[in-house]
Amino acid sequence: MELLANLSLGFDTAFTLQNLMYCFIGCVLGTLIGVLPGLGPVATIAMLLPATYALPPIAALIMLAGIYYGSQYGGSTTAILLNIPGETASVVTAIDGYQMARRGRGGVALFTAGMGSFFAGCVATLILAGFAAPLAEVAFKFGPAEYFSLMVLGLIGAVVLASGSLLKAIGMIILGLLMGLIGTDVNSGVARYSFDIPQLSDGIGFVSVAMGVFGFAEIMTNLEKKGTGESFLNKVTTLIPTWTDVKRMTPSILRGTTIGSILGILPGGGAALAAFGAYSVEKKSSKYSEEFGKGAIEGVAGPEAANNAAAQTSFIPLLTLGIPPNAVMALMVGAMTIHNIQPGPQVMTSNPTLFWGLIASMWIGNVMLILLNLPLIGIWVKLLQIPYRYLYPAILVFCCIGVYTVNNSIFDVYITAGFGIIGYLFFKLGCEPAPLLLGFVLGPMMEENFRRALLLSRGDFSTFVTRPLSLGLLIAAALLVIVVMLPAVKKSREEVFVEE
Repeated sequence: MELLANLSLGFDTAFTLQNLMYCFIGCVLGTLIGVLPGLGPVATIAMLLPATYALPPIAALIMLAGIYYGSQYGGSTTAILLNIPGETASVVTAIDGYQMARRGRGGVALFTAGMGSFFAGCVATLILAGFAAPLAEVAFKFGPAEYFSLMVLGLIGAVVLASGSLLKAIGMIILGLLMGLIGTDVNSGVARYSFDIPQLSDGIGFVSVAMGVFGFAEIMTNLEKKGTGESFLNKVTTLIPTWTDVKRMTPSILRGTTIGSILGILPGGGAALAAFGAYSVEKKSSKYSEEFGKGAIEGVAGPEAANNAAAQTSFIPLLTLGIPPNAVMALMVGAMTIHNIQPGPQVMTSNPTLFWGLIASMWIGNVMLILLNLPLIGIWVKLLQIPYRYLYPAILVFCCIGVYTVNNSIFDVYITAGFGIIGYLFFKLGCEPAPLLLGFVLGPMMEENFRRALLLSRGDFSTFVTRPLSLGLLIAAALLVIVVMLPAVKKSREEVFVEE
């Protein structure tokens, strides 16, 4: 009964005209971002963070959440019709979706992607609503030692589940942690690593780092790419699948939803990892494994369900524990901080209207997205005819204005440009910037809880292993490190990195 009362409160909040409007704006922007190759939800949310200053907290978070899960929908359209994945998680969808389009079944592939996304999104939101309260109760039992150990687990999870070089991922985490320590020590009041630059006394701005490493760097790397693809829009004749298609896609959607719901919660997980995992499972379990890569409908249904489920269950650790499991959720932490909201279990008790309103808006957003995507396919594809060289100057100007308005400081614009160059170098060196952003966000929180735990234990480091919950989290972190060192896992990481 309590859950029903909470959901009623959420829908009352989400169904206001203002929140419905921002939910719609987020869904449209998310779909647009998913369609346009290269931008991605991380870069766009980073660009739009300054714009949320003027919005009420609930409307801002509803819009940003809509951008995130909306991008998972939009990315499938161009992946299927043009073989140009608009978003990282759509790389897998393009493998079989584009082959279906070549055979004149692009409409069925789009319908499958849409329905898989819709079902997975609804189920994942239900999981979020059901598990949020029990997890928040557990979170209230966490002390400083447990929170520190949980953040260690989160950072190691980000390293383990990231693709590519393990050493590079660790290096990015450490660099992010060090960057997070720049500024004034909250305990002693002494400036650290600021090099006597007054503007750095409060640390490096989160918006500057995120927008530089993701926004500016994405633009520079996209200018090097030449997206080519044959359009099969004119071959979209029917969206309705056959009964055989329905029987084949249904188990794949269910499996994809399960995989995505689990991987979305894990630290370092996310939509891309869920999509790759679901595709691997479908290829191994399907009776039609020989069709994969040639237009198997399971190769569209499973990954699309998985990436949408993961996009929405990734809100669980953020809202209940205050720990961002991936780069997009790290940006959501930044958005909550902008509005003086402390992420964690207290959000549910201190601001239930925001908490349940956000959850209810996800259901509404899923309905909006299924109504938006299928009828407007033609419009989305025509957007790809605009040369990227005409789009990027407008995006850069918007970024610079946004960064400047945060503190009315030109220094922040210079910092953002500097991080743009650094982000571009990361791309060239094969270093993922997402672990850096997680380290940057969690660094100050880790330090605060580490020092608080030692203060309460009077300097006794054993407090981290004598408290059962803290010890359990540290053991889990150690096991993750052991797992990633296994040869099979190491090979799988390298294969995913090559595919991306």
